[in-house]
Amino acid sequence: MTDTVTDRFLRYVVIDTQSDPTSSTQPSTEKQKNLGRLLVEELLAIGLSDAHLDEHGYVYATIPSNADKPVPVICFCSHMDTAPDFTGTNVTPQIVRNYGGGDIRLSGDRQQIIRVVDHPALNDQIGNDIITTDGTTLLGADDKAGIAEIMTAAKILVDNPDIKHGTIKILFTPDEEIGRGVDKVDLEKLGARFAYTMDGETAGHIEDETFSADGVEITIQGVAIHPGFAKGKMENAIKIAGAIINRLPKNVAPETTEGREGFVHPTGVTGSMEKAALNLIVRDFNDDGLAAKEAILERIVQEVMADYPGSSYGFRVKPQYRNMKAILDRHPEIIQNAVEAIRRAGMEPVRGSIRGGTDGSRLSFMNLPCPNIFAGGHAFHSPLEWVSRQDMEKAVKTIVELAKIWEERA
Repeated sequence: MTDTVTDRFLRYVVIDTQSDPTSSTQPSTEKQKNLGRLLVEELLAIGLSDAHLDEHGYVYATIPSNADKPVPVICFCSHMDTAPDFTGTNVTPQIVRNYGGGDIRLSGDRQQIIRVVDHPALNDQIGNDIITTDGTTLLGADDKAGIAEIMTAAKILVDNPDIKHGTIKILFTPDEEIGRGVDKVDLEKLGARFAYTMDGETAGHIEDETFSADGVEITIQGVAIHPGFAKGKMENAIKIAGAIINRLPKNVAPETTEGREGFVHPTGVTGSMEKAALNLIVRDFNDDGLAAKEAILERIVQEVMADYPGSSYGFRVKPQYRNMKAILDRHPEIIQNAVEAIRRAGMEPVRGSIRGGTDGSRLSFMNLPCPNIFAGGHAFHSPLEWVSRQDMEKAVKTIVELAKIWEERA
């Protein structure tokens, strides 16, 4: 077995670990544990004797401190599941060695092309080795790149006792892609003071801000009647749901927003003439913006329902996660150390915000402050997903440097 970050990555992506939002089990799919078991084997082989997989699908391990002074315990975390958005079965990674520029046509589906115009980050990859799919599945760089990077860095730290560091915890989670990544995590067992998810995108980037996020479920009770005798009586719940969707503001949608703009996004609709349910997600960078969007949404529902006097509705908001910046700002050293590690690893650090969430956003509100560091992947959740060997290697170096910096500054 070889141990480069690329070797590990290629080993992990072929294991199908797709999570399932319709499942009520933890983890949502048993197959996520297949990767967990392999990671435990490899962690034990590295020499981390406490490595184990628990019944909920979490992998825990510890790199013991070799420092001669107290150092804050830090954790590196990545998620094992891949997104349900696109198939992750039979992943067949391809390597474009010494990329010379230009579009990349994928071998398994010639219609799938990674175009430079859509993926300008390719312009920074000339001469690098780029790993893609064959175009028929997603790749799983989100977040198996992060896992491979943490595993590789762990081996470097264990094999090089001259690199001084404090106690380092490793955590691999299931079900991040469906918002349940830390539902059953045992933070007492983990025992970390600060953490970093390796789940970001472009090399050199660190993110200390996420969306604040809610889910909204709208239930509609219509009036069902035989269609042959329905005039003036039927109130079709499916049509009511459609009318609500149709009135959502076009300029507050994922496809029309960017940067720090939030959105309202329908994710599912089910129903019959009598009953329908509409699921949406609402995103904004602050809680006031979130509340304002939810108020607009409920007003739309009320306006639509006014045309259907015999029908009724339910409107339920379910908080999902909150912007982690409020927590991270209380502990500036977390970001300062990461910025310095990125610099030492040979990159210009770029701080940013995530138009999404990570396990870290929820961990931060569970008393484990946790920003997000780049893992190098691009075009997540799609058959055009790609990552370069060199960017994964930079992430490994960043982890090692970060371990050193926490010890130096303790």
